[in-house]
Amino acid sequence: MGAGSEASDSDEKHGSNKLHDFVSVSAREIDTAAEFASGDQEVIDPAEALRIRRKIDYHVLPLMCVLYWIQFMDKTTLGSSAILGIREATHLTTNQYNWLGTIFYLSYLAFEFPQNLCLQRFPVGKWMSFNIFVWAVALCSHAACKNFAGLFVVRLILGMCEGSITAGFMIVSSMFYTRNEQTLRVGYWFLMNGTAQVISGFISFGTLHITTSSFEPWQWLMIITGTLTLITSVAFWFLFPDSPTNAWFLTPAERSIAVRRLKENQTGVENKHFKKEQMIEALTDPKTWLFALFSALDNVPNSLTNQRQIIVSSFGFSNLQTTLLGCVDGVIEIVTIWTGVAIAARIPNSRAYVGTIYMIPNLLGVFLINFLPWSNKVGLLFAQWTTGVGTTGFVIALSWLSNVTAGHTKRITVNAITLSAYCIGNAAGPFMWQAKYKPRNHIPWIIIGICYACCMALLLIIRYVLSTENKRRDAEPIDDTYDDVYMKRKGKDGVVEKVKVDKEFLDLTDIQNRDFRYVL
Repeated sequence: MGAGSEASDSDEKHGSNKLHDFVSVSAREIDTAAEFASGDQEVIDPAEALRIRRKIDYHVLPLMCVLYWIQFMDKTTLGSSAILGIREATHLTTNQYNWLGTIFYLSYLAFEFPQNLCLQRFPVGKWMSFNIFVWAVALCSHAACKNFAGLFVVRLILGMCEGSITAGFMIVSSMFYTRNEQTLRVGYWFLMNGTAQVISGFISFGTLHITTSSFEPWQWLMIITGTLTLITSVAFWFLFPDSPTNAWFLTPAERSIAVRRLKENQTGVENKHFKKEQMIEALTDPKTWLFALFSALDNVPNSLTNQRQIIVSSFGFSNLQTTLLGCVDGVIEIVTIWTGVAIAARIPNSRAYVGTIYMIPNLLGVFLINFLPWSNKVGLLFAQWTTGVGTTGFVIALSWLSNVTAGHTKRITVNAITLSAYCIGNAAGPFMWQAKYKPRNHIPWIIIGICYACCMALLLIIRYVLSTENKRRDAEPIDDTYDDVYMKRKGKDGVVEKVKVDKEFLDLTDIQNRDFRYVL
């Protein structure tokens, strides 16, 4: 198991020839869920498991959805503010505006690995709550900024704090849900990005009608969204659970069932001890870098977040029309993500295929934007909307990554690498949008099209690699290395007893556990 493992005295008594027989391990080495699920072989009643899953949904999903809506709305305030007067009020050049989009992701990148280490070391819910609070203060502070330097600082703080959210949600999703459930749940909280675009569009429309002598519309937008974020941070602190092993809304018996129903994942819940060997394995695992490359390329086009409303305005629409038309982007994202994850969850081993198919409209949209007459503003508008369909591929990839990675330290390392690549793509993207390419922006759109085509190929390559590995493991002899591992636990009568630890809760990586099969 590790340096802390030691053979039990019973090895000699039984005269076993297998070195792994009756190995005892410390609680530090294994998954926190082992205390709740190990040694309990009772079959879970499906109806009871379903009841507890619904209870988890009721208490966890709404908060996750609200926060993801809030964080995306906050992230897009820069794009919304562009047509509400922020560029004129703070005297931003095109290059400085692009840098405000980039510094957010460079900060996100710099703090991503430290954020993941903190998510492992500290209670997940509390750490996210702290970051949301700091983030809310930074967002409200936008309204006090008078120049590029001030906006640069607050955008840097936003990026630093947001590094905890998606990573934290990926960890929470794998803690509470089975593999198939994760695909749907990740889709549910990610599609809140679309909801945020709709709601922020209406908020932006409303702020355009606020006329005060001291505050401009863009400043009101920052204050309103910052206040909503502040309220969310307080709700998260008191209501969001850190783990199924200590969830306040579950009884001790329900916590045990909540953990045991996750055995099929073979990924456990969490382990607060950092394991260097798991980090090294993550760095040398080819699939880590395939997912990272996909994440980077798929998010170069995400620079459209801060450009969409500027582009729509350039088609000839007024500011009021542009703010309302931005809501359509959100509706498209909601519908496509919801249908995509539903199909991927319903059809076994279809993740790569669904993600690839949903990116085809993006390529079509890029083609139309480049070749439609500039006078056809309605056609150009619809073409741009079409490029939002492929977000589904990234959502599926996020849930897929959690499904195929085991070992808590390995998981946080892989998450950090993938989200760092996400930052690199997002940080590089804004620099495509140079003034010399306007109004058609042919160069940026061609780059976006190439990125989407590469992403489609990468999804299929990842599937091939994982499928090949599954076949290799099917041909291997049964591995019983971890079949007889025990821990010491104090029983109800106060007597210390030896309890068998199931392989699923030994905090093994997907490579160590040869029974692990990759979902496709």
